[in-house]
Parts: sequence; structure tokens; C-alpha cells
Amino acid sequence: MAKVLTFNRGRVPLLISMPHPGTQLTPAVEAGMVAAGLELADTDWHIPRLYEFAAELGASTLAAEYSRYVIDLNRPADDKPLYTTATTGLYPETLFDGAPLYREGLTPSANERARYLAEIWTPYHQTIVDELARMKAEFGYALLFDAHSIRSLIPHLFEGRLPDLNLGTNAGASCDPSLAEALVATCGEARDYSHVLNGRFKGGHITRHYGQPEQHIHAVQLELSQRCYMEEAPPYPYVEDRAQQLQTVLRNLLQAMLSWGQQRYGR
Repeated sequence: MAKVLTFNRGRVPLLISMPHPGTQLTPAVEAGMVAAGLELADTDWHIPRLYEFAAELGASTLAAEYSRYVIDLNRPADDKPLYTTATTGLYPETLFDGAPLYREGLTPSANERARYLAEIWTPYHQTIVDELARMKAEFGYALLFDAHSIRSLIPHLFEGRLPDLNLGTNAGASCDPSLAEALVATCGEARDYSHVLNGRFKGGHITRHYGQPEQHIHAVQLELSQRCYMEEAPPYPYVEDRAQQLQTVLRNLLQAMLSWGQQRYGR
């Protein structure tokens, strides 16, 4: 197995998790996929580049290297569905538009998938566990920001055009309400962007599982509309001027999160 993640430890109690920017495929997945799948259209394109500025804020960052088509790091290990609406599972077998991901009879074997769970999913989540524990031991609390992006129009998953900034807090269960209020207020100041709290995207497994505000671990997911920083058609290029404008908003969101923590916990 090649390198499965990139982790950089910061100096403040904020971890930015990026589970879906990876593009690496295993031989079994690549050999079985349909031609459309090889475009990796459902990737959270360029997310590590978009959040490069986070190092200046002192945040820790964690990014996956393998594609979500191999194993989805934002799904639980038991593959229990997170949404009642259309979605994909731990081992995706359809594209976001509902079309099959694999040619008939060519899905990876159960043994292959067990290896992906052990060698890709588990190290990513162990890194989250370890870093949140370190932050809590050092600061008394930890903040987790789960960073995602998606095409703005996917009729199979949601109606109409997706808002630009989609905050998710598991319907209020994954962080203190006052933190969610601070982030919504920050989005409201970004007048060029639409936003919603707990709309179509309420937070996946990472937000739901690790967000434990009663234990002083606060988790928030942000699902970005990709049209805000890139072109949504192959080869999915990064658009620098759009990205720079969006980075100002993202920086403000992360700073708001850190400021909230300092005010709440005094450090």
C-alpha cells in the first residue's frame, strides 16, 4: 500500500480533516471501474491546496491520499447508512449520479476491502483520535473542522443548486450551539456567498462520531460548492482568483472557530 495520508501537526487546538481529496487507486479498484469512474469526478478536488493557508493559523491538517472510490473515510466502519436520501457507502459502488462505478462482476473482493479498512481507513481515523487527544490534553478542548467540496449540481443527491457554504453540525449535536452561531454569522458577512446550516449536508461520520461537545470536542463539517474555486468539468482546474476570494472566507471561519475556543475555554 502506498502512502495513505498526509498529516501536519500544528500549534493550536484545531484539526482540519480532509477525507476526500485523494486520487490514488488500488489495482483491484482501477481494474474494475467503468471509464467514467476513472475521471474521479466525485473527488473533493484541490482541498489541501485551498486550505494551505491553515498552516499560518497554526492548525493541524490531515489529508487522505486514496480516492473515496477505494474506501470512504467519512463513513462508519460498519457501513451503517448516514442519510435516508441517496448516498454512497463505505465501499462505493455507484457514482454520485447513481450510475454503476464498476463493470459487472469486477467489484473488489471482500478480502481486498478488509485490507482497505485496515490499511487506509483505520490509520486515518487513528490519526484523528490521537490528535484530538493530544489537543485536549494540552489545551483542555479540541476543535475539528471536516473540509469537503462537491459539484454544485447533482440531481441524484439534491434538488437545485447547492448553496456555496454548507455547514453541518449533525443537527446541533456535534458542537456547542454558540460555535455554530459564530460560524453562521461569519458566513453571513460573506455577502457574495450563499450559506446554510444543517441543510442537505449535516455532517458525515467524522463530524457525528468525533463531535462530543460534552467532552469538549467540537466538530463542524463544511461542504463547499466547487464552483466557488474551480471548474466543475474535466480536468477540474483550480481557478486562482475564485480560490483566493474564497480563502478569505475560509480563513475568517477558521479564525472564528479559534476565537470561540479561546473565549470559551480561556486558552
